[in-house]
Amino acid sequence: MLRRKARRAQTGAGGADPLDAAQEDRVRAVLALGGVPHADLPDGVQQVRLKLLERAADGREAPRDVSAWAAVVASNLAMDWHRARRRQERLGERLQVLWREATDEDGAEKRATSLAVAEGLGALPDAQRQVVVLRFYADLPVRAIADELGIPEGTVKSRLHTAVRLLRARLHEGEVV
Repeated sequence: MLRRKARRAQTGAGGADPLDAAQEDRVRAVLALGGVPHADLPDGVQQVRLKLLERAADGREAPRDVSAWAAVVASNLAMDWHRARRRQERLGERLQVLWREATDEDGAEKRATSLAVAEGLGALPDAQRQVVVLRFYADLPVRAIADELGIPEGTVKSRLHTAVRLLRARLHEGEVV
């Protein structure tokens, strides 16, 4: 009982910051050592803070050593940052390969189609564009997209369906396809 009260006081019942300055500095250091760019460090600290608050909101008790727990979470965030960066690099490489293929044979026709698809993607709302790119360019399955974006699989399917329908209509409208 006393331990719980001490933790509440430490984590700041009443809306205070769950991370003290030393813990925040440690999180920043772990993220920086993990290779996260300096500009992204404040976002990483906020994500650790959010995870700690979510834990409290779920009714789970605070970690025994908040500083160590926060360092582990920060380390995991750094790994996630690298995975996301690698995914983006692979996506860029794949788009370059597709562009090169489009300009090699039947260059004019494929270029026109590629340009029309790019314009169609640009006209889509961000949420729909995001799922289309992850599904068709990053080649992720629906479940992985849902996990990546933190949305239900049904929402991913719905957004994909709507986006493909809009793209198809736009390509037929412009007589590209």
